[in-house]
Amino acid sequence: MCIAATLASCNQENRQESITYPETRKVDVVDSYFGTEVTDPYRWLEDDRSDETAAWVKAQNEVTFGYLEKIPFREQIKNRLEELWNYEKIGAPFTEGDYTFYMKNDGLQNQYVVYRKGKDGNEELFLDPNKFSEDGTTSLADLSFSRDGKTVAYAISEGGSDWRKFIVMDVASKSIIGDTLIDIKFSGISWKGNEGFFYSSYDKPIGSELSAMTNQHKLYWHKLGTPQSEDKVVFGLDKKRRYIGGSVTEDDHYLIITAANSTYGNELYIKDLTNPDSRIVTLVDNFDNDCYVIDNEGDKLFIVTDKDAPNSKIVTADAKDPSAPWIDFIAETENVLSPTTGSGYFFAHYMKDAISQVKQYDYQGNLVREVALPGIGTAGGFGGKRKDTTLYYSFTNYITPGTIYAYEPKEGKTEVYEKSKAKFNSDDFESEQLFYTSKDGTKVPIIISYKKGTKRDGKNPTILYGYGGFNASMTPGFSIANAVWMLHGGVYAVANIRGGGEYGKEWHVAGTQLQKQNVFDDFIAAGEFLIEEGYTSPDYLAIRGGSNGGLLVGACMTQRPDLFRVALPAVGVLDMLRYHTFTAGAGWGYDYGTAEQSEEMFNYLWGYSPVHNVKEGVEYPATLITTADHDDRVVPAHSFKFASELQEKQAGRNPVLIRIEVNAGHGAGKPLSKTIEENADMQAFTLYNMDVRKIRE
Repeated sequence: MCIAATLASCNQENRQESITYPETRKVDVVDSYFGTEVTDPYRWLEDDRSDETAAWVKAQNEVTFGYLEKIPFREQIKNRLEELWNYEKIGAPFTEGDYTFYMKNDGLQNQYVVYRKGKDGNEELFLDPNKFSEDGTTSLADLSFSRDGKTVAYAISEGGSDWRKFIVMDVASKSIIGDTLIDIKFSGISWKGNEGFFYSSYDKPIGSELSAMTNQHKLYWHKLGTPQSEDKVVFGLDKKRRYIGGSVTEDDHYLIITAANSTYGNELYIKDLTNPDSRIVTLVDNFDNDCYVIDNEGDKLFIVTDKDAPNSKIVTADAKDPSAPWIDFIAETENVLSPTTGSGYFFAHYMKDAISQVKQYDYQGNLVREVALPGIGTAGGFGGKRKDTTLYYSFTNYITPGTIYAYEPKEGKTEVYEKSKAKFNSDDFESEQLFYTSKDGTKVPIIISYKKGTKRDGKNPTILYGYGGFNASMTPGFSIANAVWMLHGGVYAVANIRGGGEYGKEWHVAGTQLQKQNVFDDFIAAGEFLIEEGYTSPDYLAIRGGSNGGLLVGACMTQRPDLFRVALPAVGVLDMLRYHTFTAGAGWGYDYGTAEQSEEMFNYLWGYSPVHNVKEGVEYPATLITTADHDDRVVPAHSFKFASELQEKQAGRNPVLIRIEVNAGHGAGKPLSKTIEENADMQAFTLYNMDVRKIRE
């Protein structure tokens, strides 16, 4: 029987009690790559709609939740998360037609609600996604208004799926117009005047399997008042492209079309919408660079590109003479550029070591001013229509809840529009940016956040988070979940590792294909740095990441199992030999390469693929894998196979559990209630497996 005086040892005994995992059937499947045979004993788990897989999911969840329910402070963490999340949250306003719209959450609503105010100033509920489904798992995925603001098209996602439905509604009466458009994936909604809108999709795969491949994206035109069956394909029939997007310039002059086969590099096309007989004209005919049209003035196109500019720049092009050379408008700098437009100005967002700087330019390319930001962190926004006189931006960092500011571009005046009502005192916390050295000598930034007074005695429960891929930048941002972790005495660290976009194209490319090991080395070095500096030790260090970050965690825990106490891979890409055979996975080839690409590439992928690198007789960290049964982007088979390999081969008694969310997807639109439960489970699991005696209030 446990008593308070021996609680620590009892916790260790409870944590290391033997777990009986569900039996996972093995099959005799062998693939051959360049003469090398690779077994795939859990191939059957790729059939995510079979009764056998469903039974396996149920059995795994029973074991996982049975374990989690025994953690004494699990409910305490959940209650604290609910307490801190329970405050009114309001988004930046935007005007469409006769109304001003904004998003609001009263506190613990599963989904944000859309409100509007008319000219009389009265607030009115416009659209409540919480009523889309009883359990809150159907979410609002997009909202787009016609030019006059009298009609709106909105997208919904059911169960977290990437497949969407589009619904068209009359704004004044809030009545649905026409048919609901179905089977739409990876698409925005872009109106041409008030006539209709452009959208993109694939042909719906035959069958219901989540893993069915989607390779040929097409751009469609939907005219209001007509059925979807009459929608015309505008672009994408000539040859297969995996990603196609269409957007209309604000003046309704041009349709801009982007086309890509991978997550980096795109073709660029335009069509003159003022001439019904106009052809689609090519601006860029290759996939060597990223480029997109950000705005236009008549026939002058403003294009953001990283061609001959790894940190990106803005150039101008002549729509009437596409072969004419591009002219630099806002030149490349030493910092990465991500611009927006609004009120007749360009706002050049720069990242300096993952920290925001914003400069305002006019349409002649003259610098108007550097915008004075409220502090060191991340600024987002400054976008709007040409006619808007006030723009809005948000500011946040790891210890500062997001605040919305109103900005008047003509005068450069800033004032608080909506201060966060989060019950969190930033003055009680510290957040510092440091630099550490990776294996090959590369300097990598890391931001470490914690409660003031935290001692560097190596005993602080620490979560190290990373992503490291797809040119995505990890910039500072406040999170209630991370706030609760720090309130309970935890340290939260984010490493800006290679593969991301923090330092432009070169930083991204340095973490791709045959250089992917740089990403893992950077993350492992971050863990070693936290230990060397006394923030934590291997007994108190957890690593966490999702999607590509799930791959990061899976690779690092299999390469350096001694360095980490807990591993939290979420919706991860974990089978690197077969990822490209599911859904749109082939589009990730720019970052990863594929096993069929070459023998060298196969051997490289096989050498780090988490599913293929779990070894017999190794004690891996306590592991809680999280995924969802409806994830149709990174299919759950990745996580299913990884869990099966770990459960079979794990030495020692560290638990290997998989938490499978039912009726959920990759993460977008997840109901707040499920978000709270998942974060409570991950934090409870992490602390419990660090032998934490009790959590701080």
